Amino acid sequence: MEELVNLFHGFAVVLQPYNIMLMIIGILLGVIIGVLPGLGGANGVAILLPLTFSMSPTSAIIMLSCIYWGALFGGAITSILFNIPGEPWSVATTFDGHPMARNGRAGEALTAAFTSSFVGALFAVIMITLLAPLVASFALRFGPAEKFSVFFLAFCSFIGMGKEPPAKTIAAMMIGFVMAAVGLDSITGNLRLTFGFTNLINGFDFLIAVIGLFGIGEILLTMEEGLSFQGRAAVINPTVVWRTWKELPRYWKTSLTSCLVGCWMGISPAGATPASFMSYGIAKRSSSNGEAFGTGQIEGVIAPETAAHAAGTSALLPMLALGVPGSPTAAVLLGGLMIWGLQPGPLLFVEQKEFVWGLIASMYLGNLMGLIIVLTCVPLFAAILKVPFSIIGPVILVFCAIGAYTVHNSTFDVALMLIFGILGYVMKKCDYPLAPLVLAIVLGDKAEEAFRQSMLASQGNLGVFFSNGLVGTIMTLGLAMLFWQPLQTVFARLRGQ
Repeated sequence: MEELVNLFHGFAVVLQPYNIMLMIIGILLGVIIGVLPGLGGANGVAILLPLTFSMSPTSAIIMLSCIYWGALFGGAITSILFNIPGEPWSVATTFDGHPMARNGRAGEALTAAFTSSFVGALFAVIMITLLAPLVASFALRFGPAEKFSVFFLAFCSFIGMGKEPPAKTIAAMMIGFVMAAVGLDSITGNLRLTFGFTNLINGFDFLIAVIGLFGIGEILLTMEEGLSFQGRAAVINPTVVWRTWKELPRYWKTSLTSCLVGCWMGISPAGATPASFMSYGIAKRSSSNGEAFGTGQIEGVIAPETAAHAAGTSALLPMLALGVPGSPTAAVLLGGLMIWGLQPGPLLFVEQKEFVWGLIASMYLGNLMGLIIVLTCVPLFAAILKVPFSIIGPVILVFCAIGAYTVHNSTFDVALMLIFGILGYVMKKCDYPLAPLVLAIVLGDKAEEAFRQSMLASQGNLGVFFSNGLVGTIMTLGLAMLFWQPLQTVFARLRGQ
């Protein structure tokens, strides 16, 4: 009952006119970000994060989370109409969404995609509402060893369950750890890796890094690719919406399976992209029309969109309750919370109840508002793709530079942003993932501090990480995640024998 009362108090916070206006602005900006290929939710949140510095933390996180929801919705528009995934997790949507558009069923495909996205996100938000307080109260038992074990599990999950080769994930993570070590050592007070630059005494600012890695890196890639857009027209009218909604309940099993897969992949932090592909594959194998997938089956749109939104939303659960982000966007939001002076983790539910429950309430209203907006404004958003990138690119670049400068009012940060942008471009060209790098920058110093505190308390005995059932179980899970791919190979060979 206490959580229910807190949730209603959260709705009272969100329903203030100022916060409702921020929700609408955030969703509109998010859909535009989702429509523009390659920009992405994490990029958009990183670029627009400086706009929220003058707001209260609650209003700021409401706006940024709604940008995220809008980007999730917007990715389906380009996938279906233009066969260009606006987001990585929208790739699976193109398999059946674009064939439906070519067959004159664009309105039906978009309605199914938006509604399925709403259902997946709603399922995940309900799960967060029910589980986040329980996870947070349980996490209050954590000491330094337990905290390090959670960080260790997060790092190992990215290595073992990511779609990229483990060696590349580890390399990206090591770069992030080096960056997290720059500046003042929190244990000894010594300076590390500053090379005489006084601007680096406090280390690399997280916001500068993500604006460069995501925003500038994507602009450089897009300039190289020279994107041009050609697509199908789409009109969504009430008749199409009602006809599609009447058909969707037939696929409730696909929706439920996709919700479960998406929530699992969002919490473990595998992410929305693997969740969408996995759900598409499960739907194809279990459907009676599986052989027709790829020719324009509505079930092939429902599965990936439901799973992607469930994964993208549920990734916020470990961020809020444990301080461990489950996706790149959650990592950016985690950095934002720290900039506003909030420490994500179990104490957040005790010390900042208004903030936490305001955010959870905004998830409910933001997704509902996002569904209404995208259903009514699809032609307007699709028209954005007719604007030449030669105009859009410089506008994004200017926003990135302004965002980087306003962090400390320093031109050094703008130069640093450009260096990070080149690094992001090189890493993407070489197929190195950015998510582990961002995770290491955000959590590297905290993991190091927890590890060193554990070592000091145990006088250098590594057995402290297996000293009780809780920390031992988490460390064992981390090791299992780290060696997940070799273990899968061994099990497959044993089954074959």
